Amino acid sequence: MLPGAGQPQGAQQLRSAIDAGTDDEALGRVYNAGMMRRLGAYIRLVRRPLAIGALGVVVRTAANLVTPFLVAEATNRIVAGNVDGLTVAVLVYLGVLFIMFGAQYLETLYLSVAGQGILYRLRTRMFSHLHQLSMSFFDRNKMGKVMSRVQNDVDQLQTLVTVDFINVAVNLITLVGIAAIMLVINWRLALLALSTIPLLVVVVIVWQIYARRAFVAARRAIALVNDNLQESISGVRVTQSLSREAVNIKNFDEVNKANLDANKRAAKLQGAIMPVTQMLTDSAYVLVLIFGGFQVLNQQMEVGFLIGFLLYIQRLSAPIQQIATMYTEIQRAMASGARIFELIDVEPEIKDKPDATDLPPIKGEVRFENVTFGYDPANPVLHEVDFTVQPGQTVAMAGRTGAGKSSIASLIERFYETGQGNVLLDGHDVRSVTEQSLRQRIGFVPQDPFLFSGTIESNIRDGRLDATHEEVVEAAKSAGLHDFVMRMDKGYDTAVGERGGSLSAGQRQLVCLARALLAKPAILILDEATSNVDTNTERLIQESLRRIGRERTCIVVAHRLSTVTGADMILVLEHGRIAERGSHQQLMEKRGLYYNMYETMSRAAD
Repeated sequence: MLPGAGQPQGAQQLRSAIDAGTDDEALGRVYNAGMMRRLGAYIRLVRRPLAIGALGVVVRTAANLVTPFLVAEATNRIVAGNVDGLTVAVLVYLGVLFIMFGAQYLETLYLSVAGQGILYRLRTRMFSHLHQLSMSFFDRNKMGKVMSRVQNDVDQLQTLVTVDFINVAVNLITLVGIAAIMLVINWRLALLALSTIPLLVVVVIVWQIYARRAFVAARRAIALVNDNLQESISGVRVTQSLSREAVNIKNFDEVNKANLDANKRAAKLQGAIMPVTQMLTDSAYVLVLIFGGFQVLNQQMEVGFLIGFLLYIQRLSAPIQQIATMYTEIQRAMASGARIFELIDVEPEIKDKPDATDLPPIKGEVRFENVTFGYDPANPVLHEVDFTVQPGQTVAMAGRTGAGKSSIASLIERFYETGQGNVLLDGHDVRSVTEQSLRQRIGFVPQDPFLFSGTIESNIRDGRLDATHEEVVEAAKSAGLHDFVMRMDKGYDTAVGERGGSLSAGQRQLVCLARALLAKPAILILDEATSNVDTNTERLIQESLRRIGRERTCIVVAHRLSTVTGADMILVLEHGRIAERGSHQQLMEKRGLYYNMYETMSRAAD
């Protein structure tokens, strides 16, 4: 057990985490009518394969119920010496087996088709919806949780429809069918055989209460193990540089030990249910064998039917156990379904107004009018920001971390909504135009360059999908990337790897710049694009800005002030307000905030 004397504090905290659980392990109602109505729309789309699969289940179950009776009949023919009857019974038995195998094939095939159809449609719907949500949604929600909705929750919901519900129905039919057949054969012996069922049900229900807690705790424990493993392996470079191996091993040992203990508890409960249910089933088996044996000896029942009875009794406990086990799975799947539709119901905070129009071609004027903004409206990060950027100007945003530089860049593209004030492009309020047309006029180069799997050319072409190879090359030349590319063995066909991992940070940034330039935007935003690159790449970006500076408006969020000394205007932000504005020379002569920042960085560089 984890809590107790002599155990480390981390282990006790871990146990609390396991007991507290996570949203992914939440259990819902055993039947959620609202969720099922929503799911019904997806089920109707796969109703044909689902119906065929369900028919296969019914036929297989019926054939499975008939086989013990056929064994009983064949046994009676053997005892009676009826060769012809035995031959017929065997042929019928083989025919039933053939039907059962065929039905099982239809069940497996068509339920799989139906399940994959539901998976496909739900994942496509969620994927599309996620791409419509605003940046604020992703700020508030961990990406791991979002991925869990798309992957794990959808899997569980598909299992609910094509496995759990079907299996519950099969087991209920099996129980009712066995009881009915036994009553038809010999009602007195049937009542004796079924006398242990109420006690078996009580035992399984009580077991299920304790088992549910143990199994959920085991799932949470392995989730903590996986989280710890992922974090440790992802940060192995930092771990080794800090000589933190012993700490990581100790932490992993704690979560691994918790997982061991949780699984031991689950194994004890799992191990207990089988002997108990088997004992109760065997009790019924013994009672039937004794009393049925006397009936056979007194010639009140044929021996074949006694064998059939015994075969049916052997099949009684399994359906009850399976229904009890699936109870928790159904609850978990219901919770998964509720989470899925909860995500689908999230409304984008940024969306086109009903009367929104396409933004026409613009010259590139950017104007902020008394803009106040906060990611949390109660805590603004920008206060009454007011400035104008003329078409073709290069304007830099400078300031300490958290001053609001990147927030201004995000508002230009309307990734967030202003709290008050207006953001205008050539006089058009960004809230009055469609998002797609707005972002077609703006090129964006992020601080953390992101590339999609593919080649260098395909990543540049993402800026404008109908661009020719010659236009891609021209954009690469404008970004200062072309020489790098031509030194590679496959040139523009070089694979960039996952997230561009086969390229250096500087090369990735230049690809992102070329991608933005290919779209020929009226406004180009560089959000700290030089903060994580080497000096050579910084020089190339500076040269690129000088080449294109008069062709379009450039908004440069600056981390390194050396990048923006040639800007037409520099806005210096402090605590969300514009503290200073002017050219590099003007600000240096003022000997204010910008001067101090520049001097500090220059001394650090020396």
